[in-house]
Amino acid sequence: MIDSEITFRKLEIFLAYMEKQNITRAAEQLGLSSVSVHRALHSLEEGLRCPLFIHRGRNLLPLPAAEALLEHATQVIEQMEHGIQATQRAAGFGDKRLKVGTLYSLTLETIPRLIMGLKLRRPELELELVMGSNSDLLHKLEDGQLDAILISTSDSSVDAQRYDQLPLFQDDIFLAAPASAELACEGTADLRDFKKKKFVSLAEGFATYHGFQEAFQVAGFEPDIVTRVNDIFSMLSLVQAGVGYTLIPGRMKGVYENTVKLLPLAEAYQMRQTISLVFPHSREHDPNLLALAAESRMYALASRKR
Repeated sequence: MIDSEITFRKLEIFLAYMEKQNITRAAEQLGLSSVSVHRALHSLEEGLRCPLFIHRGRNLLPLPAAEALLEHATQVIEQMEHGIQATQRAAGFGDKRLKVGTLYSLTLETIPRLIMGLKLRRPELELELVMGSNSDLLHKLEDGQLDAILISTSDSSVDAQRYDQLPLFQDDIFLAAPASAELACEGTADLRDFKKKKFVSLAEGFATYHGFQEAFQVAGFEPDIVTRVNDIFSMLSLVQAGVGYTLIPGRMKGVYENTVKLLPLAEAYQMRQTISLVFPHSREHDPNLLALAAESRMYALASRKR
């Protein structure tokens, strides 16, 4: 077995010294102290169980053993660097493509802004978007199919040991009614007043679906759901067509407020979604994810100011 005193870092220090032939200059190149360089060379000799240098005043003169180690250490470090790069490429670390999962509703405003900012930071980066439900995106992240996801973390259980979460903004939920509907209520909507109405809903696994279920549990009745769909745009198209009512997050207001009637929920039913960027903690130093996280922080800061 290779002695534990022989490490890649010590071999790098050894190579730097063999190049400079001076402890002070080697230390400056590596950003270390002269004492650290001297200590590393001495412990390397201990691990090899043979001397590499002889002392001539303050200088260390390489012995033939050091020249022999130089050839092999150079090959070892070069091979390891290639191995690290290959491993990172296989894991998607620093790749030129980033696979990001997102909720359908975030493609209206959030995703375009993040993409534009990300392209300024890393022009060579190609972004692949995958849209789906909260639960579907989380499963794909866990399986390694996605590099990062944008989901509602208030509606999902995210393992804080495995994943980093960066909140972007919070969103209120509204009642959406067909434009033709005659609403007896003004101001806020009490869901109990809509007990006899038809509803459309997202399928299970979507962020708004969980809020939908919780709101009607508080209201004390099971809504009459005409149909369940797999994206929020289809759901709102059904509302526009007069098929039924639904609950939607506030981020959809800008597009649909002129074609559907939107009412804030009464206090008893009010709820908020927290939209967050989620990515593996093990990849926190990936340059692509660092750029996405930085852009997400800028977005979060701008959201708080609005």
